Amino acid sequence: MFGHVRRTGRQVGKLDLALMGRSARLPRSGADEALKSLSKSANKGLLWFGVAALLAARKGRTRRAALRGVAAIAFASSSANLVGKNLFPRRRPAADLLPEHRRLQKRPTSSSFPSGHSASAAAFTVAVAMEHPGAAIALAPLAAAVAYSRTHTGVHWPTDIAAGTAIGVGAAFATRHWWPKTGDGRAEVAHETELPALDEGDGLLVLVNPNSGVSGEDPADDIKRQWPRATVVYPEPGRDLIEQLSDQLTTSPGDIRAVGVAGGDGTVAAVASVAAEFELPLVLIPAGTLNHFARDVGVDSTEESVSAVRAGSGVRIDLAGVRIDGGTDDTGHRWFVNTASLGGYPEMVRLRERLEGRGWPKWPAGAVALIRTLRHAQPIRVALNGKPHLVWMLFVGNGSYEPKGPAPTRRPDLDSGLLDVRYLRADIPYSRARFVLATLTGTLSTSHVYRQREVSALDVCLLDGEKRRVATDGEVGPLGTHFEFSSEPGALSIYRS
Repeated sequence: MFGHVRRTGRQVGKLDLALMGRSARLPRSGADEALKSLSKSANKGLLWFGVAALLAARKGRTRRAALRGVAAIAFASSSANLVGKNLFPRRRPAADLLPEHRRLQKRPTSSSFPSGHSASAAAFTVAVAMEHPGAAIALAPLAAAVAYSRTHTGVHWPTDIAAGTAIGVGAAFATRHWWPKTGDGRAEVAHETELPALDEGDGLLVLVNPNSGVSGEDPADDIKRQWPRATVVYPEPGRDLIEQLSDQLTTSPGDIRAVGVAGGDGTVAAVASVAAEFELPLVLIPAGTLNHFARDVGVDSTEESVSAVRAGSGVRIDLAGVRIDGGTDDTGHRWFVNTASLGGYPEMVRLRERLEGRGWPKWPAGAVALIRTLRHAQPIRVALNGKPHLVWMLFVGNGSYEPKGPAPTRRPDLDSGLLDVRYLRADIPYSRARFVLATLTGTLSTSHVYRQREVSALDVCLLDGEKRRVATDGEVGPLGTHFEFSSEPGALSIYRS
């Protein structure tokens, strides 16, 4: 066995010498200085951090690509430089193997195997490709040039480059362990339905919340241009939104054939509840900051809504509701289209969304928000469907969310008839630290501190007598001690092509 290893080592050495010889025989050119400068620019990943800063300047997938790339570099660099070089010490190529004009003035003294520069270049480029393939195609020649420059300048053997590249690719894919890449696109719905076709917006009442989304951008003009016969209204200051719309629909029976909303998820939930109550279809105009619900439904722009309204195509989806202390009015019962929460979850959601608004991807934003929130959280004694529990926080989703864990990102379907219930136990030692560790290591499925279940209804009773607020779709609701959550299958019709 050892003889085989030695023979393999000699063969690798011969291959390295042959390849180095070929590189050394290349004629002198302007590329020599360019490759030396490029090689030095990538020291300590500075080149890639600069590229990441450029990508991060633009929101969306380019910013996600930059953040995933930086995370991959961190893993690749530590694997190559802290682990690989210590486990596999190897001498650098002799300086006289290459012409003097190509040699770096300051040669590194660490182990030659593997190449940290190549690991970082491959990690960054492959990680970027997971979020933005177009950007990765542009970066690939630069990454290849950085990797080759290490041989061209005589500081790495070719097999060092190959090993570093393999480590970088592995590091990029490893980021998906902590930061899962969920499927894109709209959620599935089994129940399609025909809805009134409103070519010019005749019979359409649209509520516009100008405080949602980007400051200063009022979508009302665009809505009137697309639907000139539509009625556009704004929230009345100091008045409950649900009450306002309900009154308008009550005084205009038969005239309104559909209700539209342009705003964030909190506004959408309020209008959706009115639409469901009056059995009217909902027209969704994405005008919020994050538009979680619009993304899941599959309506990404006003133009998509216009197309669906003109065609009269739509689907029936679930709503979820929570009854507070047995209440029946608008304050005692709240609908939600996305999520509801008790305990530290409302604060975590607010912090996570602030980070997302700055361009953070959902999973890293959720992890940071979770850690900060747990530091100050107080445990809650609750009975969940009659069984006592001590929890740090409780999450209830309208439908089953993916992935499991502290940062749900999307729903594969919108008509499952189920609630996604998640909570963090507070009745075992070091539960918060164990939860964070399980989250970072991807072992939540086997952790005793995290629980997740799917039910059609959930009864939550606070056992310590202290009233708490429930948050629905990011909006903080009234105080209560008894919360009855339920799924309402097919409660809402919504236009979708």
